[in-house]
Amino acid sequence: MSKFPSLAKLHKWLAVLVFIQVVIWLGTGLFFNLMDHDKARGNQYRTQPAKVEVDSSRLIEPKQVLTQIEKGSKQTVNSIKLIQLLNTPYYLVNHYQGLYKHFFNQHSLVNAYSGQELVIDDGIAKQIAEQSYSGNAVISKIQRLTPPIEDFLKEQNPVWQVNFADEMNTSVYIEISSGRVVGHSNDDKRFVDLFFMLHFMDYGLFGQNRTGGFNNLQIVLFAHLMLLFCCTGIVWVIRLWRKGQYRV
Repeated sequence: MSKFPSLAKLHKWLAVLVFIQVVIWLGTGLFFNLMDHDKARGNQYRTQPAKVEVDSSRLIEPKQVLTQIEKGSKQTVNSIKLIQLLNTPYYLVNHYQGLYKHFFNQHSLVNAYSGQELVIDDGIAKQIAEQSYSGNAVISKIQRLTPPIEDFLKEQNPVWQVNFADEMNTSVYIEISSGRVVGHSNDDKRFVDLFFMLHFMDYGLFGQNRTGGFNNLQIVLFAHLMLLFCCTGIVWVIRLWRKGQYRV
């Protein structure tokens, strides 16, 4: 029974750790219920560009595009679809298909009228960002980023970050291979993201990058500590019962 005090001490310290994290979960959970969900998305200045009518008589055949892509780059083509970008129809050709949009993907963009391939450089990214932005601020900075993207941790594709000099420090993210608007972010969204980090225990410790969700080493470690906490509690109860310290 000489080890009993050590077991009790371990149980009490585990109780402190569990208590701190439970308080964090309760506090962040309460915040999520009380927060303004529209502001949390960072879309205060986001707008959808109007669709323009496509002149179907001018569209080149998708087969011609596929032949052009295969001859030029010799890349595998998984799918091809017609989209609109900057009021112009383009064929979005997929070479590598991720399960979700934010998973790693590879695309080519081909002008559906001329057949000319489009590369999303900083100038094109600037135009796409301005078209999705409804505010009056000017662009302060454009830079190319590779994952992990701080404002969109789940995004696995290289992006252009277009920053606007407004009161909320709005940033627009454009996927480089497809021209897709990944999303808008601003100070309101970044503040909410801080609470998500605390709620998910997504601290990026032990040499890991933050994941933007529960899938991290800290959660696994805390689950084992919870299991150890339960086990030490059960053993402590049994020992106290055997010592006759429980009364009906």
